[in-house]
Amino acid sequence: MPTPLPGPMTLGPYRLPNRLFVAPMAGVTDRPFRVLCKKLGAGYAVSEMVTSRKDLWNSLKTSRRANHEGESAPISVQIAGTDAQMMAEAAAYNIDRGAQIIDINMGCPAKKVCNKWAGSALMQDEPLALEIIEAVVAACAPRGVPVTLKMRTGWCQAEKNAVRLARAAQEAGVSMVTVHGRTREQGYSGQAEYDTIAAVKAALNIPVVANGDISTPQKALEVLAATGADALMIGRAAQGRPWIFAEIAHFLETGELLPAPRIADAKRWLIEHLHDHYTLYGELTGMRSARKHIGWAVRALPGGEDFRRHMNTLDSCDDQVRTLSDWLDALAQDHDRLPYLAPAANDDPDEELSSGVSPHNNDNSAHEERRLTA
Repeated sequence: MPTPLPGPMTLGPYRLPNRLFVAPMAGVTDRPFRVLCKKLGAGYAVSEMVTSRKDLWNSLKTSRRANHEGESAPISVQIAGTDAQMMAEAAAYNIDRGAQIIDINMGCPAKKVCNKWAGSALMQDEPLALEIIEAVVAACAPRGVPVTLKMRTGWCQAEKNAVRLARAAQEAGVSMVTVHGRTREQGYSGQAEYDTIAAVKAALNIPVVANGDISTPQKALEVLAATGADALMIGRAAQGRPWIFAEIAHFLETGELLPAPRIADAKRWLIEHLHDHYTLYGELTGMRSARKHIGWAVRALPGGEDFRRHMNTLDSCDDQVRTLSDWLDALAQDHDRLPYLAPAANDDPDEELSSGVSPHNNDNSAHEERRLTA
């Protein structure tokens, strides 16, 4: 029988109900998605990346990313940048707007981020990386706000410096480290490796979170066994399948796979999420940006690809909700539970801009996203 993850864990003053976390994903892990994942079994969620550039703080995109209304504690916000003082100021800015944990982005491999030496590019410059970590910790510690770090195994295969940088981060006061099992050079190609994560875990006294390619309950058990990690972080596999957290928790506890959700339950969860999404983004942007969430939810179901293409022709929120509801009702006439044709996605680009293209390139926020060079 699988060995379950230990019970609730603490992060600073906060007690996390479990050790299955939602990864930060730009254009995905907004407040409505985080709320949905927490409702369906995730114990913790990190926001999509917020820039450290002051000139973008008053933008509509940043204001949406800093929206935490109705979200359960703790509120974790990821920040990205290349200047230590700016990162410290960004931490304070987000704390003033409700952040209770600050996460430093040293894991994003997207060219638009790395070309500015932010994200995983910082792993190439350890003195600067440590300067940023120390500045952010100094800004957060007096306010009782824990700082966490998300990183990769290294910049390239020849220079895997995750253990060295993680040790320095721990000494600087970081409370938790998450490691994605790929180098920056890999991007999201190939497969994640877990030996480096295991080495980081062995070197640290603070919690270490394993991330990368965790797409099924069985894979979650494999990664736990390979790394000894304190927690698991799941990204793309939760897109359209936010109940994966409950599925993983059940399997780790019992050794049994949960059946797929009842269609009636999935319909209720998805439509509640759509209404929350529309409330945050408004009618036009909400309708356009919801298309990806609907597409992810139906892609592995019978007729899902044809339905997704049809959904992309609709131009109102009401039409989206009504059409999705009718389609799921029709599916329920032949099936009680979601009849998946394939398992959850086996790739896990866990944070920002996995393709190097903004997930919002189908709405009016795309121009602003392209300007974010933090």
